[in-house]
Formats: sequence, structure tokens, C-alpha cells
Amino acid sequence: MIIRQLNIQHLPNNFLLRSKHPNSISCSFYHGHHLLDEIPDPPSITPLMLNLIHQNRQSEALSLFKRHITEIDESDIALVAKACISRPKLGPQVHGFAIISGFTSYVSVCNSLMNMYCKSADFGTALRIFEHAKNPDTVSYNTVLSGFENHINALVFAREMHSAEVPVDAVTCTTVLAHCTNGLEFGFGFQQHCLALKSGLKAETFVGNALVTLSSKCSMMQDARLAFDEIPQKDLISWNAILSGYVLEGGHGLEALSEFLEMVRRGLWPDHTSFTSVISACGHERDLEFEKQAHAFSVKRGYGSHVSVCNVLMSMYSKCGNTEDARLVYKNIANPNVVSFTTMLSIDEEDAVNLFREMTRCEVHPNDVTFVGLVHAVTEHSMIRQGIKIHGLCIKSNFLSETHVANSFITMYGKFKLMDDCIKVFKEIGWLCREIVTWNAFISAYTHNDMYQEALHAFRLASNELLPNAYTFGSVLSAIASSVSISLTQGQRCHGCVHKLGLDRDPVFSGAFLDMYAKRGSIHESCKIFDELAQKSQVAWTAILSAHSRHGDHAVYGNVEMGVRVLEALMGMEGGGSGSYVLMSNIFAEKGKWERAAKVRRMMKEREVAKELNGCWWVGCLHGFSSGDKSHPLSHEICVMVELLGLEMKRRREMMEDMIIV
Repeated sequence: MIIRQLNIQHLPNNFLLRSKHPNSISCSFYHGHHLLDEIPDPPSITPLMLNLIHQNRQSEALSLFKRHITEIDESDIALVAKACISRPKLGPQVHGFAIISGFTSYVSVCNSLMNMYCKSADFGTALRIFEHAKNPDTVSYNTVLSGFENHINALVFAREMHSAEVPVDAVTCTTVLAHCTNGLEFGFGFQQHCLALKSGLKAETFVGNALVTLSSKCSMMQDARLAFDEIPQKDLISWNAILSGYVLEGGHGLEALSEFLEMVRRGLWPDHTSFTSVISACGHERDLEFEKQAHAFSVKRGYGSHVSVCNVLMSMYSKCGNTEDARLVYKNIANPNVVSFTTMLSIDEEDAVNLFREMTRCEVHPNDVTFVGLVHAVTEHSMIRQGIKIHGLCIKSNFLSETHVANSFITMYGKFKLMDDCIKVFKEIGWLCREIVTWNAFISAYTHNDMYQEALHAFRLASNELLPNAYTFGSVLSAIASSVSISLTQGQRCHGCVHKLGLDRDPVFSGAFLDMYAKRGSIHESCKIFDELAQKSQVAWTAILSAHSRHGDHAVYGNVEMGVRVLEALMGMEGGGSGSYVLMSNIFAEKGKWERAAKVRRMMKEREVAKELNGCWWVGCLHGFSSGDKSHPLSHEICVMVELLGLEMKRRREMMEDMIIV
């Protein structure tokens, strides 16, 4: 191309000799811009600069511009402004030269300068150039639109563009739709959708992609699917958008898996975003087999060690109950990030403290989610000292100002029975920052520490500030159920409030009220709620059975009739805990119904329902065991120790009885 532009007659003789050398340019651009120094009357440098910029050789493009600064035109200024994106210090110099030379009267130059400043994080200067530009065109508006960080301001600017009757193009629609999606301004987004339809821009692939993303974000998957189907030429971004939408919406795991398979059948190779979505879908469906296939496919495609893919693999393996594979995936990550460590903390809570130490050694900075997971881990494993240390670290790193982090410490101190510290953390959260979750944690802490009156008082304060949810009522109803010092009238008032809100049919509320009435001996009310339940869960059956066994006409393991009802109901259920089975067995055994008691025990064995771990010892290592469980390798030693403890307890009881008699 350079050779075509050269006038052989104007070349010096020695240049003709050099052009015959085997190392000459051979019609290549690589050294073409140096030829201009040899030409008396050189052609335009615009094609050369354009080619250098396309090759990411911005420094050479700038050097060429400097050598021929007296021969440039507005096209060259626009190109050199683009080259200055990677050299932000030179940008203002080029801008100044454009002003002095009068090139800022050209809209193309202004557009390039605005683009340079937007990509150099100097949006203010870009906006000033726009304000002084003469007759800004569509590209001018698009450039400024792309530079806005505040989505509301961007949409206001888009309205100004519409008022100025500046024609929109596909870039305009895509940019505005992106601002609507990120700013959750769905109403304006659908107006832009109508504008795209009228302008005939909906057929553009990237406009369709933006519409799919917008509809997905506002939980309108049918519209997202329609927008996806109307894209004439779907690219990888189109498929990733619909996959992400299905995963984000939840409950569409099978659809996401189907779309992923269709994408592969059409010959599009998935990237890390595709694998992240399809593996998440496997987790929603608890489809471990398909997840393993997706994992293997990601390895074949070279994404097996990609950090975002590994992060979602760990999470999904954990959801499917396969923690060992989750650990193997974690070990395969070359450079784990904060999401990797946080995910692993939630999976391996017993080793959470060591993982956190490893995280600090790797100089990976924790975030608020990391601390929430870490506090939950130390709370569940009663690591009081570590919890206090983590609290101090959060104060130093200013993470305690995050409300959900403070909420986790309220729960932690409540379970550790350190209510003074719990109250202190609660008070440090400002009134305006207290969420309903904060109050729920605080009320639950009072209930856990048998401070039922305080729990009721906290509930009243919370009700004055915020609208209580199911967990708020559940916490205070638990306090009312456990305390005879609180009148049952308080619980009935809560029941009336929930009834007014129309939430008394909610299973969570129904279960809480059923449990409260059952524990307080109000058999009539508990039976009424129980009979009105649309679906009677095992928890509901356990609660009503417990009420009859303690407060019914045949209290203390006496209500055989209710036991038979529960037995018949449980025979048609799957899963659940052992509470109902054990209670039924005890009722039948108390009344000498040994065959029925044995039947209940057989049901437990057939359904592999084991009693909850109700005993443990902790000397450096935690061991759990339950009645009738022989799976522990030290089961013989445990049984011997339990027998010795029983004998010692019996001996001490006899000693106490002798002392009372005396």
C-alpha cells in the first residue's frame, strides 16, 4: 500500500538502491512510516497511523505524529487522541495542540478527545468538551453516555439526547439499556426497548443481548426468552445472557442445562462465563452427575483451573454434598481470590480459622462476606477466643460498620451467652442502620439466654421501627412459648397482628403459632391451627404430638391415639428428623404397646433415621455419638464410659437421697 502511494520520480537514488535489499519493507507496514522521512513530498500519514494503532503500536504512532506535525489534518488529530489513551500524560498536550490549531471545531476531533478522557477516568473534561462542541452528533452523545458512572445522570442525559432529536443507533440503545440494567431503572429500559423497535434496531445482535440481560435482571424470563429468540444471529454473549438469566431467576436449572447443550450443538464453544452459569444450574438442580460432566468439559476446554469456574464448582459440589471434590477443586486453583477463600470457609467450617490464616499469608484481603462466614464458623464450633479475636480484627479493619457483619456478632455473642457484649454490639449499630435482620438476631439472642421479657421488649421496639417478618415473629413466639412469666395473651396479640396482615396461612407463621400454643398447653388452639394446615409437615406432626403428650387428656406419654395418627402420617412421608419417631416410640412403650414401639424403631432403621447426636466429648478432637449407634470406631470405649458415668450418677443420687432423709 505504501509502494502504491510513492512517486518513484521523487525518490532519491540511494533510496531506490535500498529498496532492492532483501530486508526492505516488501509492501509491509512494519517499517513503512520511516519511508516518509525519505520522501520530499510525503503523502498523508493517516493510513500509517491507523495501521500502527491497530497493531497496538501507539508509541510509534505518536512518534510519527511528532515528526510530521506540520502536515497533519483533523483525521490525524483524531487518531493520535486514540493513541493517547494508553499514554494519559500526552493527552492534554494533544488537546492543547488541537485547540491552538483550531481542530476542535471538527466534531470528529471532539469525539476522539472525549473518548480519550472518558477512558482515562477524566469524565469532567470530556463533559466540558461536549458542552463546547459545535453540533454534536450521535457519536458525541454515545461517547458521553458511556462515560457516566452514575446511572441516573446517564438516563437524564439520554432524555436530553432524545429532546435534541439526535438520531439514535445500536450503540445508543445498548449503552442506555446497560445503564437501566445496572441502575435497576427497568421502566426507562422498556421505553428504550420500544424505541429500539420503532427504530428497527432490535435486530442488532448486541441490542438483543442487552434486552435479554435487562429482562433477566427484572425477573421477566418470558420476555428475556422472547428477546433471545428474536436475535437473528446469536453470538456467545447472547447464549451467556440467557444462561445467566435462568440461573439468576432460580428454579430454571433444567432450562439452563438445555440451552447450554443447544449452544454446544450449534458449534459455539463456551467460555468461563458459560461454564459458571451451567455449573450453577447443576447446583440448583442438585444434579451431581451433570455437574461432573460440565466440570470435565471445562477442563477439556482449558477452563478447569479458571478461578471463577473453580469458585462456582466448589459451591456446587458442596450443595450436592460432595465436600471432598470441593476441596480438590480448591487445591487446583493456582491463585485463589477472596471468593475462593470465602467459599471454602463456608464449606470447611472446622478448618475456617486456618483457612483465614492462609488467606492473610497469601495477601488476599477479606471482604464483609468473608467475615460473616468466619464468624458463623467459630459460632457453630464454640470457638469463643477466636470469635473475640475476629471481632477485634473487624474493628481495626472497619468491617464492623457493615450491618450484616455486626449482625453476625450479635448472633455469636448470643450463642456464647455473652449478652453484655451482644448488647454492646447492638447499640453500636445506629438506629438508621438497624435492619429487621438485626432485630431478629437480637431477639433470638435474648430468647437463647432465657431472657424472655427482654426479648418481648425488643420485639415491641422493632415493631415500632420496622415491619416484622416471619423470623421476627418466630423469635418472639419462641420466647412466649418458653416462658410462663409472659402471658399467653401476648402471643394471641401477635397472632391477631399476623391475621390482619393476611400472613397466618404462611407455613412459617403457622408452625410458629402451633409450637407456641402446643408448649403453653392450649390444645384447642394448636389443634385448630394444625387442622387448617394445607400440608402437614413432620415438624407440625411432632409439635401436635408433643402437645398431646404433655398437656392432653393423657399427659406424659399417654396419648396412644395421637401416636397412632402420627405413625400413619409418617409412613407416607420421607426424610425428616428423629424427634417424632422417638416420641411415638416412648408413648407406645409407656403404655405397654411394645409391638407398635418396635414398629416405629423398625421404620427408623429402614429409613436410616438416626437419633440426633445428643452426647459428645471434646479433648482436642470432637467425637459425636447417639443411642444405639455402633458405627464409631471407639464405640466400645464410649459405651463403657457411658456406663461408668451412669453408675457414678446413680451413686451420687443415692448419696443425695440419704442426705435428704437425714
